[in-house]
Parts: sequence; C-alpha cells; structure tokens
Amino acid sequence: MSENITLTLPDGKALEVPVGATVKQAAAKIGPRLAEAAIAGKLDGSFVDIRMPLSTSGKFEVVTMKSPDANDVCRHSMAHIMAEAVLKLFPEAQFGIGPSIENGFYYDFLLSRSLTPEDLEKIEKEMQASIAAKQEFTREELDKSAARKLFGDLKQSFKLELIDEIPDQKVSVFRHGGFVDLCRGPHVPNTGAVKFFKLLTIAGAYWRGDEKRPMLQRIYGTAFATKEELDKHLAMLEEAKKRDHRKLGKELDLFSIHEEVGPGLVFWHPKGARIRNAAEMFWKDQHYKNGYELIYTPHIGRSWLWETSGHLGFYRDSMYSPMLIDDQEYFIKPMNCPFHIMIYKTQMRSYRDLPLRWAEMGTVYRYEKSGVLHGLMRVRGFTQDDAHIICTPDQIEDEVREVIRFSLFILKSFGFEEFKAYLATRPEKAVGEPARWEQALAALKRAVDQEGLVCEVDEGGGAFYGPKIDLKIKDALGREWQMTTIQFDFNLPERFDMTYIGADGGHHRPYMVHRALMGSVERFLGVLLEYHGGNLPLWLCPVQVAVLPISDKHLEYGKKIEQALRTRGIRTFLDTRSDKINYKIRSAQLQKIPFMAVLGDAEANANTITIRKRTGENLTGIDLDAFVTSQEWKKA
Repeated sequence: MSENITLTLPDGKALEVPVGATVKQAAAKIGPRLAEAAIAGKLDGSFVDIRMPLSTSGKFEVVTMKSPDANDVCRHSMAHIMAEAVLKLFPEAQFGIGPSIENGFYYDFLLSRSLTPEDLEKIEKEMQASIAAKQEFTREELDKSAARKLFGDLKQSFKLELIDEIPDQKVSVFRHGGFVDLCRGPHVPNTGAVKFFKLLTIAGAYWRGDEKRPMLQRIYGTAFATKEELDKHLAMLEEAKKRDHRKLGKELDLFSIHEEVGPGLVFWHPKGARIRNAAEMFWKDQHYKNGYELIYTPHIGRSWLWETSGHLGFYRDSMYSPMLIDDQEYFIKPMNCPFHIMIYKTQMRSYRDLPLRWAEMGTVYRYEKSGVLHGLMRVRGFTQDDAHIICTPDQIEDEVREVIRFSLFILKSFGFEEFKAYLATRPEKAVGEPARWEQALAALKRAVDQEGLVCEVDEGGGAFYGPKIDLKIKDALGREWQMTTIQFDFNLPERFDMTYIGADGGHHRPYMVHRALMGSVERFLGVLLEYHGGNLPLWLCPVQVAVLPISDKHLEYGKKIEQALRTRGIRTFLDTRSDKINYKIRSAQLQKIPFMAVLGDAEANANTITIRKRTGENLTGIDLDAFVTSQEWKKA
C-alpha cells in the first residue's frame, strides 16, 4: 500500500493525505476553518466519522453543520444522547438499536415499566444537561472478545447478540460522558454541537422485528441542525395531526376498526360508505369509457392456484392459513391476478382479441404484523382497484402510455396536483428474457417522458418478474405517497402457460401488465382525507347540503327542501334538532359539509333558500334550481 491516498474533492481537485489520516486531519489540509467546522466526512458516498482513519482513495467531502447531510449526523448523535439520558433515569434498562431516520431518530429500550409522556419530559431535561456539558464523543476499536466483556459487564444482552453477528474481528464503540455504545458512527465532535431536538412519541417494537422476541419501547424524536428547521418541522407535525385520517375518520363518523373483531379490518360507516361509493362509481364509469371490462372473481381458491402462481413459495408468510373444504386446502386470496388468468384461459385467444383490459375492485386479505397496522394506510383486508392488461409485444408501448395518461386523469380528478415517477429496473435474479426486459423498460421510460413527469430510476429495484413504474403524489405537507403501480410480469404467463394465436398461426406468449391506479381503496381514501384535510371535493362529500330549519315550525318546509334535493341526486341531511341555528351551522361546519340551506320565515314564504358555504359566505334568498345550476355549486 502506498504511503499516501488521493481524495477527490467536490470541485474535482485532488488532495494527497497519508494513509491513516482522519477526516478532521484531511479537512485541516484544505483549511483550518473547515477542520473546525467538520462534523463528519463522506468517502465515495458513505459517511465516515471525523475520528476514523482513512485507508483508501476516493471521492471525498467534508460534512459541516451547513451541509445537506448535517441532519443525519446530528440525529444519530442525538439518539446516543437520548440513550444516555434513559440509562440515567432507568439504570436497569437494556438498549437495542438507535438509528437516524427520515426527519428524526429513535432508540429501543427494554424497561421494567411502561413509559409515560411525563417520562419524555424528564428524558429531555437529562438530554439538555448532556448537551450543556459539551461531552466529547470518542471512538475506540476493540477486539470482539473485549467488546463482549465490555457489554457483558454492563448486562446489555442485545449488544452481545449484535457483536456476534459482526463478521469483522474488530468493532468500534463510541463513548460520551458515562455512556458507551456499539456503533460505526459518525458522530458530532461533542454533545454541545446538537441542540435543536424534541422527543415525540413512544411506541412498541419487537426486538429485530420478530414477534417471538421481547417487546421493547421505542422512543421517537426529531432533531435538526438549526432551530428554524426544527420549528418548521414541528409546525408541520401539528398540521399533520389535524389532518390525520384516523382523527378525521372519527370526527366525521366515516369508519372504525374494532380490535375485538380483528385488527386491520375496516368498518365503513354510512357517511364513509358514501365517499367510497362515489369514488368507486367514478372509477367504474371511467374504466368503461377507457376500454376496460369489469369482472368479479371469488375470494378463495384451491391451493393448486397459489402453488401454480408461486404465491405459496414467495408470499406464504403474508397469506392466511388454509381452510379445509371437501378434503381440499383453500386459501383466501392475497392477489387477484391468478383469477383473471383463469378467465383468460377459458378459451383460445387470437391476436385479434388483444389487448384485453380487465379491471376489478377485488378485496384481498394479507397478514400484516400488528406493529405496522395504521388506520386505513396499512390494513389486513383491503380492496385493490386492480386491472390486468394482456397484449401482444407490439401493443405494449401504447398500452403503457395509455395507463399513465389514464392514471394522471384519475388522480387529478381527486384533486392531486404534483406527481413523480419511479422506474425500477431489472434485479440480478430475474425471470424473462433480457430483451423483453429492455423492451418493457424502454416502453415505461418513453411513456413517462411523454407525459412530462419527473422520473427517478431505481437501478435493480424491480421485482424478479418484471420492471415497474410507481407514480407518487405530493400532499399538502410535502409528503410523498405511492398511488399508481404499473408492473410488468414475465412470470405468471409462463407459470400458467398463457398463449395466443398470432398472425402466423403459431402460439405466442402474451405480455401481461398488473395495474392499480389508486392502489388500495382504503389507503387511497386515507391519503385523500389527509390531502384535503377532510374538506373533500363536492362530488365526494357524503353530505353535500345540510338542510337547517331555524326552528321547529320550519321543519315541514325543511322536509320539502330535503326531498327536492334528493330528487336532484344531491346528498343531503335534514337537521331536525331543536337547537339554535348557530349551533346547527357550527355542527355542519365541523362536519365539513360544503353548503348549508338555512330556512326561516322569509325562505318558507318566498319558497327560496339561504345558502351558507362552509367558508362562511352567504347567498340569501336564492331559488333552489338556480342554486344547483349556479357557478357556486359547479366550482365547489
């Protein structure tokens, strides 16, 4: 090995440093102020602790508190500071892992009692004391035997398990104050370098994600390099709480989940069902208009189907246990695709029959661990807006382009505006001829480009059976949500021996594309509720007009208006309570009803209505027909 290594700086210049020089020493050769500001380094894109000896050449940059990567380093260090604080308050605690994550960090602990919000306040105070003390982070390399003795003496069994899994003979540990942890780094120079943080929540998490292992308590926190970033993020979290679909679902009486029935199983209440029905009716109508046929398939199938499809081999852990019927094993379906293939195989198909576009609102059931279930976003029973396109190779590009166009039309119809595409390419292990993969990828990429979408390529991120495109939307808080998936499949046509008769009279293998525009209906509506903050577009609102009589003597007129609205296909609700009109208006506003028809003497005598919008504006003494054909109604 040469005495020097070459570090290529972001501006392209080369920096020669001795083998074994640390990041901080390399930074000092660039400039003393940079060395003082350094909190970490990056070598060929990977983080390197400032105390870490450098041994190989590569692309090198110094990370400071002003760098885009500063937050990652701050959060990792903050996780250690939090663990130190927890051990001070709970000396018997065992600690698991504590990584930085998007917008924050967490650490898992095994404790003798459940933590409370009051405990978080005490932990924060201990963290503040550690930060004020500016304790230096130090790095040590230990033989695995020495590391085992260190953490064995500390009675930290989780760390011993992790040490045994490290392939290297040496491991690194970091210390600050009286705390020591098994860690690769990087960390800031001292605890005083990180100041802007907030502990957020406590959750349960199984050790190593295994339900058979101990349940730990996970403390989540957030941290940023600057106070401005922290304040902005905390404000966003407060807004997210207001928009949380679980909160809105309860307040607006849309859906419920009952643990006594089963976690992850959704009950749609009448108002929630109205929203879902409006969305599904629109979906069905547009599919017919865009050349699709709708089909319905069973909820269960014999084990042969899932053996042939490969689900029992690749997906068994997410499938529910079989039921025995007539001495045959049946499985409740986790996917719709094998059922669609069975319809395809009921007759010989010609190239003249293709493309076939078959869509289904198909309810499926998949086992998800209880720890990841989350309202409508992650459930065990859900309905996919599933479709399969079966076509010839020369039809594939036009079909993909049309799916993307159709998807954007559907998503925009629900009010979404910002989109980004993610293209996943061939992994190392894949089925299907490379030429087919290349053709499919080219078709996907051209279709994305023609729609003018921003596209990010995920090299090697495709499923083993084909490349795919995911379309994600950005919500009002800047969060991305995956919606549309367009997935090629070179596997199932082979497994089920799907063929068609070509123009040459021979048997050919069709192309098959799995396609979901909304994903799952449950998750889609959860995202939609949060995106609009519950203020849904008029066409989706479960109640479009609330009829509000000012007093009991106006009830009869209210019933007349309610019936007139229903006759016109408008979803309405008559408030028959004897409460004051201001209370009724406030109640309707909280239910996020777009329009309120306020009815008193003047309206009853003139056979008119006074409309109050949920924004607070009034339209006084308007004719009912004039209102439902007005711009106010059409724009809502």
